[in-house]
Amino acid sequence: MKTVIVSGGRLDREFVLSQLKKEVWDQLIAVDNGLRFLYENQIRPTWIVGDFDTAAPELVDYYRKQTDIPIRTYNPVKDSTDTQIAIELALELKSTEITILGGTGTRLDHVLGNIQSLMLAKKAGVDCRILDAYNRIRIIDGETILKKKEQYGTYVSLIPLTTEVAGVELTGFKYPLTNYTFTSTGSASLGVSNEITENIAEICMKSGTFVLIESRDEPLKA
Repeated sequence: MKTVIVSGGRLDREFVLSQLKKEVWDQLIAVDNGLRFLYENQIRPTWIVGDFDTAAPELVDYYRKQTDIPIRTYNPVKDSTDTQIAIELALELKSTEITILGGTGTRLDHVLGNIQSLMLAKKAGVDCRILDAYNRIRIIDGETILKKKEQYGTYVSLIPLTTEVAGVELTGFKYPLTNYTFTSTGSASLGVSNEITENIAEICMKSGTFVLIESRDEPLKA
């Protein structure tokens, strides 16, 4: 089951609408101010969650009258971000694939928190990624295959999420590696801005977890 989460971060209208047009979803979860984006573009969510500290009260009231759309309201003083709550709901709904739009923006604390929240899906064995016009962000371990024709942008960056990522092998990249160990204190930036040079690129590691960021300098066109 595919779930799309529209969160309250940066929502480039052209990009988000193009992604929603491409995606075939079973569940569409509006998160706090992501609700306004859907409302303004006449897109109906299947679930609404958040503390609604940034969504207009009249907008929330409007959807409360739509009795067939479940709404989960949380106290702003809570231990989880709204996006994490939406991921937890997506997992509760038995999603097998989750795409998050509006998960990045100017609030870097929220961006980092959202990236860490991807681990919830990773531990559940569910494919989950954050998308914006410039980046596709995922959590990876073990072995990952990237096809050049399917890459999201020019650059591939690997940032250690765990203290150590050991036995790293990179093949098919401009900067290959053999049995290398990344540490968060010494070599964390070594994996930034690599490039795929072969039709297929492979990322393998014996232990640890990476944040995989595929990025571009120009926004993805609709």
